[in-house]
Amino acid sequence: MVDEWQEVPELWDHARRNIDMGNRKGMYIFTGSSTPPLEKTQHTGIGRFATMEMRTMSLFESGNSNGAVSLSGLFDTGKTEIVRSEINYQKIIDLICRGGWPGALGLDNETAVSIPYQYIKSIINMDMSRIDGRRRSRTTVETVLKSLARNNATLVGNSVLIEDIRSSGISITDPTLRSYLDVLKKLYLIEEQSAWHPSLRSRTRIRTMPKRHFTDPSLAAAVLGARPDILSNDTRTAGFLFESLCYRDMSVYALALGGRVFHYRDNSDLEIDQIIQLDDGRWGAAEVQMGTSDSDGAAANLIRMKEKMIEAKVREPSFLMILNVTGVAAHTRPDGVVEIPIDCLGP
Repeated sequence: MVDEWQEVPELWDHARRNIDMGNRKGMYIFTGSSTPPLEKTQHTGIGRFATMEMRTMSLFESGNSNGAVSLSGLFDTGKTEIVRSEINYQKIIDLICRGGWPGALGLDNETAVSIPYQYIKSIINMDMSRIDGRRRSRTTVETVLKSLARNNATLVGNSVLIEDIRSSGISITDPTLRSYLDVLKKLYLIEEQSAWHPSLRSRTRIRTMPKRHFTDPSLAAAVLGARPDILSNDTRTAGFLFESLCYRDMSVYALALGGRVFHYRDNSDLEIDQIIQLDDGRWGAAEVQMGTSDSDGAAANLIRMKEKMIEAKVREPSFLMILNVTGVAAHTRPDGVVEIPIDCLGP
């Protein structure tokens, strides 16, 4: 096993030659925290290497979800039995700020929360030129990160980010911003939740702008300086960070089933937070809510979207889900929508 192999990318070609000579499976595991420039390797690795995406831990992996409601089971039945939730608002705030870092297991809350702060500090202070050969201002890096954190889990274009960054006194152009975003993606700091593209026969037009998330909600919280006592008093920001936590967890569970997580928005402004689609074509839809005050509205959105898909002769969803934090128990509503607290969900 070779960790941080991107620091010596020539190892890729050496390993490839050894694989060809040895003709055995599982000879090497390469892990890294950034993507190396492709020009530093001579071979793509096709036929020799398989790529696996690694994320920070889901709540199920860190022991903060009982996993009693499995995503796999929802695809099979579309329903759930009643399962009691043990989580509350303050607990989820703590989990957002701690993040899914393996090094945080067993640590007290204050110490665990410091991990993403140190990670962000190292990103700001690092020499990003090693990623793509271009030197960048640390002040601009920090300002870009703050703008991304303020707009985390939202559908905003680069023009909004540029305006936000310029309001901080930083001059930046669209090509420059794109280069910063590209580096942050190669560092696995941010990622894009793509728009879902069903095969529609109707005239419904799907909006294609992706949502941007930090790869762990604790990173966005750290950029904003939102420790648990601060974040608990800002329910709006907490809501967006909770959506990123749910996206992280759902992405982990979906990947185990051979699936991905998208979002949906059409020209009537009907928006669904998560579309979970498997390789075999099955899909489900989920709305994310911090509380339960508007569960009926969320359910109505999901049902409306389902009806649009039926009208367009798209395969019906396997399930419709409301994913929340303060629900008393996972259950199936009379309208068929399943309502699941995040600490009850698992793969």
